This record gives sequence, C-alpha cells and structure tokens, in this order.
Amino acid sequence: MSKRLIPLAAMEKILKNCGADRVSDKAKAVLKSVIEDKAEEIARQAVSFAQHAGRKTIKAEDIKLVAKSMR
Repeated sequence: MSKRLIPLAAMEKILKNCGADRVSDKAKAVLKSVIEDKAEEIARQAVSFAQHAGRKTIKAEDIKLVAKSMR
C-alpha cells in the first residue's frame, strides 16, 4: 500500500488546469508518484543545505536553491 501524501484529486486538478479534458486513474497515480519522488529528493537536499549552514530549520531559500540546482 502506497503512502498517501498528496491526494489523487489534486493530480486531476493539476492536469485539468493544464488543459486535459479527461484524466485516467493511472495517469493521476503516475503523476502523484513522480511529484512525491521529486518532493522527497528536494526535501532531502534542503535538509542537507540547512544542516550545512548550521540550522535545524528548513527555509524557503533552501527549497528554492535546491529547485534551481535541479534545472
């Protein structure tokens, strides 16, 4: 059983906001998995950045820096 961090309904909303008329359950599940994997990768790196800076608190700048370095 997979962890439900992000609801499938949010995936459908994202896809429909991007112009999809219909969205399969499989497409929602795959998008959810991809987004959660990326989010975990970003979170791990942001924690590392904060620790390197001697902080316990993750700041928005940490997230932005990680996201920028992933481009």
